[in-house]
Amino acid sequence: EHWMDTGMEVKAGERVIISATGKLRYLDAPDENGPEGRARGFKDLLRALPVNDAGRGALVARIGEADIAQPFVVRARRDFTARVTGQLALGINQAAKDSATGTYLVRVEIYPLAPGETPAGLVVVRDVARIAGVDARFFAKIPRRVADKQGDPGDMVNFIIIGSETGMQQAFQLAGWVRVDRTKKEAILHGLLASLSKEAYVQMPMSELYLFGRPQDYGFAHAVPLEVVRERHHLRLWKTDFTVNGQPVWCGAATHDIGLERDNRNGRLTHKIDPDIDLEREYVSKTLGETGVVAQRTYFLPADPVLESHTATGGSFHSNGKVLALLLGQNGRDLSASLASLPAKH
Repeated sequence: EHWMDTGMEVKAGERVIISATGKLRYLDAPDENGPEGRARGFKDLLRALPVNDAGRGALVARIGEADIAQPFVVRARRDFTARVTGQLALGINQAAKDSATGTYLVRVEIYPLAPGETPAGLVVVRDVARIAGVDARFFAKIPRRVADKQGDPGDMVNFIIIGSETGMQQAFQLAGWVRVDRTKKEAILHGLLASLSKEAYVQMPMSELYLFGRPQDYGFAHAVPLEVVRERHHLRLWKTDFTVNGQPVWCGAATHDIGLERDNRNGRLTHKIDPDIDLEREYVSKTLGETGVVAQRTYFLPADPVLESHTATGGSFHSNGKVLALLLGQNGRDLSASLASLPAKH
């Protein structure tokens, strides 16, 4: 087992200090390494590590559900303020088939908040019945589906984000989503840079789809490195020309690639999506909802919901028709400095 549940629940806003000592030894390594991990080498490009910017064998951790929690590196010591509430798990930054001998001894200190105290800048998502301004009149402005360049209808618009561009980018970054290249030329350039810096590359290009007469403004993906070619969570975002309570509105279409199939338009191979696209909508909800950036979350059923249809490439999908709405808090202000400086409670 590469992950161990500590049995400790961490609450959002609590200060956590993790420290570790010990040594591990990999069979293919010339010597031992400590919790800081091994210096990265060329072979690391061929490994899918939980935290790809940390060394193999480093101590890592995660808070929350295993399928959505974003792993982070600990090394020999990490002092941080938790953004989310959930079970704390510890792990080793190694590939699924890696194994090593040795032991890390880990000490975890959790400093609770005082009763009624909330650290400045931390936003805890609230599930609400409705968000002001998100109603039938609002959804009359938004197409139900995106289209390809030829105008063939495709993926469903299944979520919206209300907030600044900075806040939107911060939410995806904190949730572990990676911005994806739109063209092959950009992918080749970034792939070269990634190789030179010995970082696993996950930013495979994403095809252009259209909403409001233009291709997506942003594309993001969540994936295991090297698996991204055939399987990844991915989405496209378009900025609208209207606002809700003075905040910009972003429309998104999210699907989960689960394999390959033939494109009905030209017979070429393309990604096959999970037909139950509501699962991907919930994946977006959970990953962004645990970042400390989203303030309110709700669902809205438009008057003309998309219940069952096909993508532009011919793949079928189904949905309950509801659209996820996320309202960002703090107007996208960078919260990292205030959270890092919180005092401990003894």
